[in-house]
Amino acid sequence: MSLVVTGATGHLGRLVVEELLARGVPADQIVATGRDLDKARDLADRGVVLRRADYDDRASLDAAFAGAEKLLLVSGSEVGRRIPQHRNAVEAARDAGVRLLAYTSIVRADSAKMALATEHRATEELIRASGVPFTFLRNAWYLELYLDQIPGALERGALVGAAGDGVISAALRRDFAAAAAAVLTGDGHEGAVYELGGEGFTMADLAAEITAASGTEVAYRDLPPDELRTVLSDAGLPPAAVDMIVDNDLAVARGELHVTTGDLARLLGRAPTTTAEAVADAVKAAVAGSPPSGSGR
Repeated sequence: MSLVVTGATGHLGRLVVEELLARGVPADQIVATGRDLDKARDLADRGVVLRRADYDDRASLDAAFAGAEKLLLVSGSEVGRRIPQHRNAVEAARDAGVRLLAYTSIVRADSAKMALATEHRATEELIRASGVPFTFLRNAWYLELYLDQIPGALERGALVGAAGDGVISAALRRDFAAAAAAVLTGDGHEGAVYELGGEGFTMADLAAEITAASGTEVAYRDLPPDELRTVLSDAGLPPAAVDMIVDNDLAVARGELHVTTGDLARLLGRAPTTTAEAVADAVKAAVAGSPPSGSGR
């Protein structure tokens, strides 16, 4: 029997595999899956089992999940296609006899109005209906989504958005990955729904942290949604990306990304990395001309 991690060629899945190894899980009991296994060849050199898995290819999922005791289903990245893709993965997990299916969902998936919650809500329903024991890891935003904006903010002297004074409980990918690894290696998580988020901050708070860490004044400019759409479109973003960013900001303004459960800290056994620490690291990286650790997907 083994622990299977999907999306191991992406940042979150890769971090989960690294965390499992750090926790002492034997490498040959970890199965790392992805579509392009060349991105994970170094894991194979360390004894991790690599198997190809494509959410659009049910046969590949059946082969990848064979013998799995616990499975981490990292949500797919193709918005609009995730329901049929996740259905394939859930059915393959069921047929493989997986004893625990952990799914990386989104915070308040069952009630959030944001567009991104729709596919996560549908996936949770698929998992519940499958009869497979589950754990829902409802992750708030990755802090890296904001850290990646720091070089531009330093150049322009401003962050822009439509989030108002909504609180964002973002955390670093490595903290979300450590929480997932805790579930895969621990007991008593069956049926649990964890609302996971880090230290809360507003966009104005984030601008103040960037200012403090860099010595360069950065302000937050809150814009009406239509004005933000224009700014993003003028910056060259495609319409679908513009719609998603604006919708996400409005969700923040409604309080949908604010988490107060403490679930992340309990799974980690420590406090998540603070916004100040993460921003200071990202500012140093921006000044040095390199991306912060864990940046990107």
